[in-house]
Amino acid sequence: MKNLLKSVVFASGLLLASNAVNAQQKIGHINSQEVMASTTEFKNASEQLQKLKAEKDKQLGDMFAEYQKKQTELNDKARNRSEANKETIDAEANKIVTEMREMEGRLQQNQEAAEEELMKKQQELFQPIQTKVINAINAVAKEKGYSYILDLATGAVAYFAGGDDLSPDVKAKLGVSATAAPATTPAKK
Repeated sequence: MKNLLKSVVFASGLLLASNAVNAQQKIGHINSQEVMASTTEFKNASEQLQKLKAEKDKQLGDMFAEYQKKQTELNDKARNRSEANKETIDAEANKIVTEMREMEGRLQQNQEAAEEELMKKQQELFQPIQTKVINAINAVAKEKGYSYILDLATGAVAYFAGGDDLSPDVKAKLGVSATAAPATTPAKK
């Protein structure tokens, strides 16, 4: 009976100790996109990016309008073609078709360049804001004693203060060597 009492007290003590350890790990969450979008810097960066996008859209629109003029000119030539002016019209039409192909190439190049410029500008504008938000998350987590902060926007862990890596235990459970290197995907042919 005395041993049973000691066992119950010991088990209770272990249970309380494990609860105390678990209670020390605080887990929080955040929506980083919402936080980032609420900053003044984000709003200013978004406006700058929209202005640049509008400028690029206008340039591409002007180029496309010029292309459409050539298309209309080609259609007019085809409508006015007769047996008497066939050679002249065909030569002019071939010249217009060549110009249109060149315009298509320039339009595609300019569209790709505009997309690349917009992506670079977006990275340039938003990266510092994202870094600022991450630093703020880390600071708040440390100040408030959180072990983990989950980001609802990305589904990832935004902050963690260490913790136990269970990878070796899971590998052992699967019968995999703890030092086994991860499998690589075969190169695509």
